[in-house]
Amino acid sequence: MLKDEKPFRAAGQASATFESEARPWSTPGEVTNKVTSVIFRDTPLWWWFAFVVSLGLLGLYVVMFLSIAIRGTYLWGINVPVVWGMGIVNLIFWIGIGHAGTFISAFLLLMRQHWRGAFSRFAEAMTLFAVAVAGIFPLLHLGRIELFYYILPYPNTMILHPQFRSPLVWDSLAILTYATVSLIFWYIDLIPDLGAMRDKAKRLWVKRAYGAAAMGWRGESRHWSALHRTAYMLAAIATPLVISVHSVIGLDFAVAQVPGWHHTIFPPFFVAGAIFSGLAMVLIFAVLFRSGFGLSGLITDNHIDNAAKLMLVTGLIVTYGYLIENFAAWFTDHDYEVALAVERALGTYAPLYWGMIISNAVIIQALWFKRVRRNNTALVIISIFVLIGMWLERFVIVPVSLSFPYLESGWTTFQWTIWDVLTIVAPFGLFLVPMLLFMRFLPLLPIHETQQVAIEEGGHE
Repeated sequence: MLKDEKPFRAAGQASATFESEARPWSTPGEVTNKVTSVIFRDTPLWWWFAFVVSLGLLGLYVVMFLSIAIRGTYLWGINVPVVWGMGIVNLIFWIGIGHAGTFISAFLLLMRQHWRGAFSRFAEAMTLFAVAVAGIFPLLHLGRIELFYYILPYPNTMILHPQFRSPLVWDSLAILTYATVSLIFWYIDLIPDLGAMRDKAKRLWVKRAYGAAAMGWRGESRHWSALHRTAYMLAAIATPLVISVHSVIGLDFAVAQVPGWHHTIFPPFFVAGAIFSGLAMVLIFAVLFRSGFGLSGLITDNHIDNAAKLMLVTGLIVTYGYLIENFAAWFTDHDYEVALAVERALGTYAPLYWGMIISNAVIIQALWFKRVRRNNTALVIISIFVLIGMWLERFVIVPVSLSFPYLESGWTTFQWTIWDVLTIVAPFGLFLVPMLLFMRFLPLLPIHETQQVAIEEGGHE
């Protein structure tokens, strides 16, 4: 144990395996030891429990995926006019989860915010896995998954496909671009830490594995210079992608002739909602790592406080969007917009609508108080409500709006099936399995950035 270490207690429970530093920053050498020790120590019991549960969910996901791919989308509760169901709802939800990682890494890097380093590495990994989950739903929604290439923007020499006016083509191009840039950005930033893992490893095959991934990194000045230039260039590319990807998702709705979707606020509203839900997931993982791996000395209360403030800001923007939707229906006095607003608030879907409002607009007001922002248990509870509320928002936007088209004889309600429930729950297995593997084999925090902050904060001896 380092001389400044002491047992960490969160929510009244002591960590069974790991311990944390008492000081917010340690010496550069201690930072390296602490981050790498998470990988080279014995795997904690809670990790194995989470991994087994995640494997079970992954198995359910495989069953759900194969069933819908083979038997068809009729297994979902979609009908006419509710032709978009759980596939599109979960696409938007998981794309949103992935937005916080790139936002924290790219935007805050350009803004020279050093506190981003406490979240950037695992938030970037979270982005990759969430985008991978999201990218599968448009394929399932096609109904003929073997024809997936029709939605790719390949040269249209036969004037058959793709249909460039289709939102599916927009989504595929946006998701592929976003995933590619995020992967490169994540890997470039990981290279110095892979070199550190190579130097810390004891077994020869482990050294060779990390060494191959580090691509000969030796920490020379020219290496650091090239790394910093590349990182800032990729950050400049990734930052507008954070805005454009979910703006494109918002335009998917704006081009359709459906009540409730004709709001010019949709692109920024969708972007703010994506970052809002992504930050909620980031905070849940941050609290988990602080207590489970004893990283409270590296992921400090100040870091958590800053992320909670950012979540509050994006939550207020989302709340403003809710107000504008209802104001627009009243101000325009459009019969179908008013009818939809009334049905959302007082009709069949009222419990889901008010659950969305309470989770996303009411509960987050507790984040105005510093004591709440620095309480790990309270933050986890609020973040879980935010995730639930943001999923409900996507459900209200998609199936609920489609249930009340301009043709009144077509008004209907969405009929749930067991496959809809599996589509909601099972993808968490596809997300959590690689996330749990990542936290056991790769550094959770960027070692070089954390060391730099340690020096600047004067924490070295």
